[in-house]
Amino acid sequence: MPEEPRARLGHEHGGHPSPRSIGSWLRAHPPPGPFRPDFWRSPLRGPWLTSVFGVVLLIGIPIIAVTGLLSYAAYNPWLPGNDTTPERGLLGFYFFDWPTRPAWLYRVTQGAHVILGLTLIPVLLAKLWSVIPKLFTWPPARSVAQAVERASLLLLVGGAVFEFVTGVLNIQLFYTVFPFSFYPAHLYGAWIFIAAFAVHVAFKLPRMVGGLRSRSLRRELRTDLGGTRQEPPDPYGLVATRPAEPTISRRGLLGFVGGGSLLIFGLSVGQTLDGPLRRTALLSPHGRVYGPGPNDFQVNKSAAAMGVDPAGAGPGWRLDLVGPRRLRLSRADLLAMPLYTYALPIACVEGWSTQQTWTGVRLTDLARLAGLTPGLTEVFVESLERGGAFSEASLSARQVADPRSLLALRVNGADLSFDHGYPARIIVPNAPGVHNTKWVRRLSFRHTGM
Repeated sequence: MPEEPRARLGHEHGGHPSPRSIGSWLRAHPPPGPFRPDFWRSPLRGPWLTSVFGVVLLIGIPIIAVTGLLSYAAYNPWLPGNDTTPERGLLGFYFFDWPTRPAWLYRVTQGAHVILGLTLIPVLLAKLWSVIPKLFTWPPARSVAQAVERASLLLLVGGAVFEFVTGVLNIQLFYTVFPFSFYPAHLYGAWIFIAAFAVHVAFKLPRMVGGLRSRSLRRELRTDLGGTRQEPPDPYGLVATRPAEPTISRRGLLGFVGGGSLLIFGLSVGQTLDGPLRRTALLSPHGRVYGPGPNDFQVNKSAAAMGVDPAGAGPGWRLDLVGPRRLRLSRADLLAMPLYTYALPIACVEGWSTQQTWTGVRLTDLARLAGLTPGLTEVFVESLERGGAFSEASLSARQVADPRSLLALRVNGADLSFDHGYPARIIVPNAPGVHNTKWVRRLSFRHTGM
């Protein structure tokens, strides 16, 4: 009888299939569904469309990354009690002490981080849609270089989804859905995403430039559905091999994505602005109106939510001042000291901010009262909060020394409301909102480096 054929996969010496023949067989026999090239039929996909979305993300994502890392630096993580990522290792490096001037810097950087991140969500989703056939390439890798590229792609997509999803949930204060602490997870995820993004750009930048040059944006914006044609076949697997008839033009798709981004921007930017536009911030989780009066501005967390006992903030409240000299001061004692008034913004990590006029005692005066010299003195602030993540915080010598840094007693000419930190709260220019500690019970001053 004739010998059974052995070369269906191809064999090397000794009867073993060669890697080349195995690869050919795998390419010829992809799994069913999305792994088959003819599964993806949109005539809009192609290098040009992907490059358009890509260049928008290439501009926006570095801004989000830089402002996010600046937010980490703004916490002065080197000070006791400030680091929310104690096992960060080299991922938590910083280069400078966070300044107090200009007072609006954190308001701008964190507002840009959150609002730009929200605005780019439709672009990110559109970009993922445009390249989704590449996620199902078969076989997954044909060379070492392609394997590295594919791994970076998985980390890029996974990192992007993780960072955007956890960021949005944090903005909306949905902490209970996290099986982990948001702050370290967001930091670690950010570095994974940044590394994958850098590798991806290194691989794809020449393709993106070529894709952008392949078509005219002006011409595409003038082309309606009837004139929409598929891009020429490409070697990257983005153009459909068996395209369906278009149901929307590229102009329409770009308008839909751009309109979605503008809508999100319009519904969120008001949370960083004072005045009538604040009422347009429908995506703000903190509300937009707090009733009439001087205390009508945002509250991140109420006194009830943080377990602050009203009795502890009543007439019997005392401020413990700790240093070479120890004192206990009543609110009347503080009001009898020289008071100063400054218009300063308060900005939160969730992206909202507002500028109000605060009146109180300078931290420099309290440091001197405790027996220490401003400029060489840090302070550890403790709150009446019960176990909150930011019930205590350290302020740097630079923050203590700024003459605008206050233990605030009043806002906009009236006593602080209970939810805004009555009987006393910290207000430091350009500090994250959580370091403007409310319901202060103790200030422990110490020489720098102690």
